[in-house]
Amino acid sequence: MNHQENIKDKLLNSLNKKGFLVVLGGGESGVGASVLGKKKGFNVFVSDNGSISKKYKAVLIANAIEFEENGHSDQKIVKASLVVKSPGIPDTVSLVKDLHFNSIPVISEIEFAALFTEANLIAITGSNGKTTTTLLTHHILKQAGLDIGIAGNIGDSFALQVAQNNFKNYVLEVSSFQLDGTVNFKPNIAILTNITPDHLDRYNNDFNAYIHSKFSISKNQESTDYLIYDADDKIIEKALKEHKVNARLIPFSVEKELEYGAFIKDNTLTINIQKEILHMPLSSLSIKGKHNTKNAMAASMAAQLLKVRKETIKESLSNFEGAEHRLENVAKIKNVHYINDSKATNVNATFYALECMDQQTVWIVGGVDKGNDYTDLLPLVREKVKAIVCLGIDNQKIKNTFGSVIETIVETAGAEEAVKVAHKIAERGDAVLLSPACASFDLFENYEDRGRQFKQAVRNL
Repeated sequence: MNHQENIKDKLLNSLNKKGFLVVLGGGESGVGASVLGKKKGFNVFVSDNGSISKKYKAVLIANAIEFEENGHSDQKIVKASLVVKSPGIPDTVSLVKDLHFNSIPVISEIEFAALFTEANLIAITGSNGKTTTTLLTHHILKQAGLDIGIAGNIGDSFALQVAQNNFKNYVLEVSSFQLDGTVNFKPNIAILTNITPDHLDRYNNDFNAYIHSKFSISKNQESTDYLIYDADDKIIEKALKEHKVNARLIPFSVEKELEYGAFIKDNTLTINIQKEILHMPLSSLSIKGKHNTKNAMAASMAAQLLKVRKETIKESLSNFEGAEHRLENVAKIKNVHYINDSKATNVNATFYALECMDQQTVWIVGGVDKGNDYTDLLPLVREKVKAIVCLGIDNQKIKNTFGSVIETIVETAGAEEAVKVAHKIAERGDAVLLSPACASFDLFENYEDRGRQFKQAVRNL
């Protein structure tokens, strides 16, 4: 019996016995899993190596769930029959290694939640675009009147929603870290937006390991399921030949005309996956840019597979407002356009943002570098960027990469200072773009905090 089959058997045994469930991490996903576990009859214990926020403590206390914070009781935890681990905890920490050594199943919250619902699952992953695609898919399905929840990296955790609502359909934004903790997870429709180097620090700088993680979204899919993917992505095309995929493949492309799938012809989005072909002028899409066209293609095909009417899809694509912190229009001050793209935490996301700029741009960039290679950005920076404002503690790699092509590079120590500096540099008709290409943890709580501080600083001008 191989390791995966052994874990599946142990997981099934634990579910049948409703034994001792340990949840590692007292954040959104951990507290959601603990509430669901308690409801399903497990003896639940939550353990967090840091502090648990008042908000989540209140939920644990209200549900009479035992918890600890600021450290793990290792001897107690290794007696678990099942462990649900926060996606933020790497497999390399000693406690998790001990759990694996003792053959205790360690799964993610999305795996745990999926075990207790019969809902249709639309799961979306990718290095970029997954948030917008998730929000847009949910928007279309909700407008169509489906009983639909949205979870994963968005809103309330999947587990909490299964415990409290149990919708008939869920749209899930799923990260590679969440997928790493899956055993039986099987979406009816999986969407793979793209794969570019990201989070390689978590994968020992092994890009193939990261690719394998992304493809695990489809590892349990069957021939009655669907995998929607970007046919322009050479990494995905290559990986499709190396990974066994049982699902029906549905491609989308902005570069070539497809016999089956979604493509662009005569500035018109065309979807040909069922008897009725959908046509929609690109000018009617509410979200602009090549990457957003791809997001719209993926979301629309998922909706068509769920029998949503063409007119509903078209209407939804034309009135969707987009994701916060993703190329979000903040304000126009003295004819300078301020744009919040704080969610761009890797180079590829920033590439999309710069590609969309049609005016000279003061670019605010920097943060925690995840092994970034900025050289792909050089042609766009030469063409569109007039000045760089660094927003991070260590900006040396940014200065080394762009110092030869950008004369003005200024270092700042926070969102307010960065916005004030950008405001002084920008002239009428320019744009100021926050698109950091980095994680935010050096100066901010997360990318949302970074985006909110940027927006507040702009409003204070």
